[in-house]
Amino acid sequence: MTAATTHQHTNCLRCGRTLTSAKSQATGYGPTCARHIRHAQVDATDYKPHQITSARELIEDGAIIPLRSIVFIAVSTDGTETYKTAPTGCTCPAGLKGSRCYHQLAARMLLAA
Repeated sequence: MTAATTHQHTNCLRCGRTLTSAKSQATGYGPTCARHIRHAQVDATDYKPHQITSARELIEDGAIIPLRSIVFIAVSTDGTETYKTAPTGCTCPAGLKGSRCYHQLAARMLLAA
């Protein structure tokens, strides 16, 4: 993924604690929350391997942030657009066609953590 995010987070997007390291501030998640997200067990059998990789990169890059409840804002691969996404739907081109996209998978991963 080539999405470049320049926003620095001061609090963890998962637990709300203050972020102190530059890496955590860039991704938006502290080390413990990042570990929980990496190890979250999500049924990804409906997704292709490249979608799983893209979902993990989206989270690691801090390019998906919670909006409310189960809705997230996700950045496109090239960083030019944003989409509203949830575990069951997305406003990206693939999501609008009814396909499962990696944005939905990233939302699932974050909610499972």
